[in-house]
Amino acid sequence: MKRTGLLCLLLLFTCTAFAQLCTGSLGDPVVNIDFGSGTATFAAALGSDITSYTYVAQSFPYDGSYTVENTTAGAGNVWWSTTDHTGNSGGYMMVVNANTSVTDYFYKKKVTGLCPNTTYEFAAWIVNLLRSSDINPPNVTFSILTADGNTVIQQYSTGTIARTSSGPVWRQFGFYFTTPAGVSDVIIKMTNNSPGGAPANDLALDDITFRPCGPNLTAALQTGGTSIAYCADKPVTYTLQGTISTGYTNPAFQWQQSTDNGATWTDISGETTQTYIRNPTAAGKYLYRLATAQGTNITSSSCRTVSNLITIDVQPDPDPNAGSNNPACEGESLQLSASGDNGSTYSWTGPDGFTSNLQQPVISPVYAVNNGVYTVTLTTSLGCTNTGTTTVDVNAAPVANAGSDAGICEGSSVTLQGSGGNSFSWTPATGLSDPASANPVATPTDTTAYILTVSNGQCTDKDTVVVNVWHKPVANAGPDKKIFEGETTQLNGSAGGSDVTFTWTPVYYITNASSLTPIVSPATDTTYTLQVTSSHGCGFATDDAFVRVYKKISIPNAFSPNGDGINDTWKIDKLDTYPESDINVFNRYGQLVFKSHGYSHEWNGTINGSPLPVGTYYYTIDLKTGFGKNPSGWVVIIR
Repeated sequence: MKRTGLLCLLLLFTCTAFAQLCTGSLGDPVVNIDFGSGTATFAAALGSDITSYTYVAQSFPYDGSYTVENTTAGAGNVWWSTTDHTGNSGGYMMVVNANTSVTDYFYKKKVTGLCPNTTYEFAAWIVNLLRSSDINPPNVTFSILTADGNTVIQQYSTGTIARTSSGPVWRQFGFYFTTPAGVSDVIIKMTNNSPGGAPANDLALDDITFRPCGPNLTAALQTGGTSIAYCADKPVTYTLQGTISTGYTNPAFQWQQSTDNGATWTDISGETTQTYIRNPTAAGKYLYRLATAQGTNITSSSCRTVSNLITIDVQPDPDPNAGSNNPACEGESLQLSASGDNGSTYSWTGPDGFTSNLQQPVISPVYAVNNGVYTVTLTTSLGCTNTGTTTVDVNAAPVANAGSDAGICEGSSVTLQGSGGNSFSWTPATGLSDPASANPVATPTDTTAYILTVSNGQCTDKDTVVVNVWHKPVANAGPDKKIFEGETTQLNGSAGGSDVTFTWTPVYYITNASSLTPIVSPATDTTYTLQVTSSHGCGFATDDAFVRVYKKISIPNAFSPNGDGINDTWKIDKLDTYPESDINVFNRYGQLVFKSHGYSHEWNGTINGSPLPVGTYYYTIDLKTGFGKNPSGWVVIIR
């Protein structure tokens, strides 16, 4: 049920004349008409005894009709879009499009069960729905009638309920009335004093309430204030005191208690004075209030008004909920834990002289000496205390030993020496004969760090051993070389393998036989051998580099083939060491006069057996070495 909170005024008491509302104390609503709630847009029609208007299930009723809906969003741009006054999208409201002529009423309902000779506050919520124009705004008269409808007990007119320009505004209207002696049933009738039209006088109605009202009634703790908290293990007795203003000739009282945060209230037996002595109770949150009524009317909740609330919060002994992550093995971290609010304090004690004021202290690393019971004392911000315990049982951890690091030559193997547990696991498994064995045979292809994990059934430990793989020597003497006699060249050797030494042989005509790139200057063709040797006994490797040494040739620029035995041929010194060379000689006209592959027979200055004339001839010599510059030039035949 939807509830409203409007101040009321008791008959004969101080009131605000403009609103006809009182400043006394209210009781719980005895009537609350909110038209219900639901997921469907439209609710069912009201009874024919409630309204003289016609019901239509449409968002924009025509003049003289109404609907019951939970939103006006479908009415178009003429009306504001609104839900019921609480903002609840499922709450229904009565939507009225006023008749073009003023009728007797648009809402009427009989209210029963009131107390005779009692003042009540009547209230209802109304909103003007028109958005931009309203030629006849709503003006509603509320009438409280006797049950036969013939006598007016009280009336109140809202006056003009003006259109609002910035959105729908729900307004609460109300007044107070007093039931005559012997009268417990009344009729509430609502009449719209303005006619409808286009556009005019469109409204929504919601939350019609009746609440008893009476003198100003307050309640407080005798020590002052209206709320207090204490610990259940430190019981306290409190005195609650009520104060009432004048107005009732014979006020009666009843203290009430709620243990569900005010949802329901129970009369406290025998507590019918303005003072209530509250004895200690079990833990919980307790609400108290003082109800009053005129004389014997106190027996009916429909007649009572009530005071403000007094809250007494009895806090239970706090539960520290002591615990831990309970690490299984030595060497791990132990984290203790306790529950509590932000203002709580903690005091831990435990084995081996452990103390801490932290909520969640940590012991790291933890060992068997830390085994035992840990106790925490929790003190809340209010001072409530309690203790809790947690037991820690840490298992002894094994000590893994993977053995000493080892070295092997490439292609060899070694037996690992693991110990320290009941079960074993080596990683990586690559190159191992049995990774679950304490002593597997390892044949890695490269240097490998093997991790041994041992277990004693509860805990594990790890250790690492490195097997260094010494790669076999690799020798590369580099490419063969070619030089001319008297020149130098650099050898381009390289060596591979683990921790190797190297040397060249022969050791003559070489700058540094222990360098991979020495300078050599052999006088003749020479094969240099590079030997690479393992420092770990993993053998040696050799490779050769051949240095071809070409002789320097000497080419005369003249000869005299006249048969005197002196310089009769073109004698080119050392050219015979180039057996693959090509020699060509041309006359000044470019005509080939001599050619030879190799120079095993020296040229005698003839062509086809006939002497060539004296003169200058031009030669080219291709030595076929593949490097250097081939000689060319001229030679003179003299006779």
